[in-house]
Amino acid sequence: MPDKSLKELLRKVNQIRITENTDIIDLITSLKDTGFNAKRLALACEIYSEMINDDDCVKFFGLAGAIVPAGMQRIIYDFIKEGFIDILVTTGANLTHDLAEALGYHHLQGDLEFDEFDDKSLHREEINRIYDVYMPNEVYERIEDFISKLEIQDYQMSVSSFLKFLGNQLPNGIYSILKICAEKSVPIFCPAFTDSGLAMQLGFHRQKLNLNHFKDMSDLVNLAWDAKNAGICIVGGGVPKNFIMQALQFCPNSAMYAIQITMDRPESGGLSGATLREAISWGKISERAKYSTVISDATIALPLIFWYLKKMQNLTQK
Repeated sequence: MPDKSLKELLRKVNQIRITENTDIIDLITSLKDTGFNAKRLALACEIYSEMINDDDCVKFFGLAGAIVPAGMQRIIYDFIKEGFIDILVTTGANLTHDLAEALGYHHLQGDLEFDEFDDKSLHREEINRIYDVYMPNEVYERIEDFISKLEIQDYQMSVSSFLKFLGNQLPNGIYSILKICAEKSVPIFCPAFTDSGLAMQLGFHRQKLNLNHFKDMSDLVNLAWDAKNAGICIVGGGVPKNFIMQALQFCPNSAMYAIQITMDRPESGGLSGATLREAISWGKISERAKYSTVISDATIALPLIFWYLKKMQNLTQK
């Protein structure tokens, strides 16, 4: 039992106030003494800032969900550009949509709520809907045109090697996750790559292509094994979360920092809603780790976290 009573361990809730002089650091700092997910968001910001300032920390970033179609491509791009991500694990869908944007074919939004649209009419007009974001079928046709012209030299390379090759084929001066990762030598792992429009186009046009998924698995384990300190940020869960977590499970170095942003719940037993505390039982996260799970739409939380980190870095560099 603690030396102090439970009441003595509790603190007053901060009733936050925003003024014309409040900036992002003031806001996040004031949220730390509130409740619910505002507090957990503030803690996540602090933990990520510690990860960045720990020179021995390798920052693993898991990205699931339809993040690029929702307008978060530049946020992820800037996370990578600023050095806030060392290793990216994501879905083939995010990479497909990133490629679409990189080639100049954009996602669309409407002024009306999504349920005002008739999905049967959208289908007849060859427009695909992702909640309240839309993408014409012709975008996939343009991706196909690009893929069909690639001059692939190695049909047995790893998925991550292919994604670096793909990023290098994109023009300079564009905003693309694939491109910035290639430029900054940030490896992209995509363990479920075949579950994507991009991979389907590759399969149709390069039937001899046999990308090596097991090489990626081995490479990620080696990166986790060699990391003196590991830090993880998991957005949405799914396959990217498990790919990072299982690499840490089989290493002597459990994560010392952990952030999760999800809307899922743990009761169903699914990984996306599984708590970070649960991962301690598997040895994926250290018993001494600093961690925070933020129950939030990532399209809200990610820009705030990046804004805070960017502002903190600017203050540090002055």
